[in-house]
Amino acid sequence: MYTDENLSSAVKAGIFTEDAVSKFRALVSNEQSMVAVDEEHFRLITGFNDIFVVIACCLLLISVGWIGREIVTGLGLLAVAITSWGLSEFFVLKRRMALPAITLLLSFIAGISGFAGVLFRSSGTDFGTLSFLAAGCTGLIATYLHWLRFRVPITIAAGVAVAIGSIIGIILVQFPKAENWSLLMLFIGGLSSFAIAMHWDMKDPNRLTRKSDVAFWLHLLAAPFIVHPIFFVLGVFEGKNSLPMALIVIGLYLVLGVISIAIDRRALMVSALAYVLFSFTTLLKTFGLVSLGFSITGVVIGSALLLLSAFWHVSRTRLLNYAPKRLLTWLPPLK
Repeated sequence: MYTDENLSSAVKAGIFTEDAVSKFRALVSNEQSMVAVDEEHFRLITGFNDIFVVIACCLLLISVGWIGREIVTGLGLLAVAITSWGLSEFFVLKRRMALPAITLLLSFIAGISGFAGVLFRSSGTDFGTLSFLAAGCTGLIATYLHWLRFRVPITIAAGVAVAIGSIIGIILVQFPKAENWSLLMLFIGGLSSFAIAMHWDMKDPNRLTRKSDVAFWLHLLAAPFIVHPIFFVLGVFEGKNSLPMALIVIGLYLVLGVISIAIDRRALMVSALAYVLFSFTTLLKTFGLVSLGFSITGVVIGSALLLLSAFWHVSRTRLLNYAPKRLLTWLPPLK
């Protein structure tokens, strides 16, 4: 099996011409009766061996961390980071395994950030501002170095997550009363992630290279950060469910759906799905449908999503026909 990234590498090596590769992609797309730009491809698993390696890596990392912790406080975290980097040298650089790459990246960042936080712990067992700052800066530097070495697509999203978490953590430690603004800070972090994701998407509008995978993970990170504060403020999970509230929820979901179709990314819709299901299930229970509330909601929303999936490309075509021409330069092209 080969990927679009392999084809791009072959073009750079002079094995194929760009025109030949473009024609090949068009041929495969036509034979499958699908449009490649609408499929939102990303590599996660290539076979059961990926799962096998991840299980073995997790077992090794947990054991190494446990042994290090018993020797010196914080040493276990550093040992996890070093071991993760060493394993990545083989399973990521040599074997190019997607799922182990993600697992080893996350364990590396968690280990090195945690070690820096423990090293600069301000007092007792409480993490102070210095500890958060050290963990955040170390995590960002480690993420950057990992990206330079291994180029794992999820790395950029992990770095953004570390930055957002560190900034919010430092603010809350320094100003405890800012807890009331935590949802707003999370929402701003989500918008920032979304902007960065769109930046990477615009670098590869046809979604043929690793840049598209980077954008995918950034969208997946941004979606819950944007969606959760909005629905939490509406009181969806606090029992404030009525017909007007349900209509507001479905209205917001439709807005998110329009945005998802326009940018050709499904992450926003998936992130908001739990809130919509919960809201309508609770609403139906108030009307006496206690046992069938979730089932009826699932049938209606599931059918609507399947219908949208079947006509995703048609929906994009209709929607973008009404979009301003200037906006089209920011969006994936129609094919």
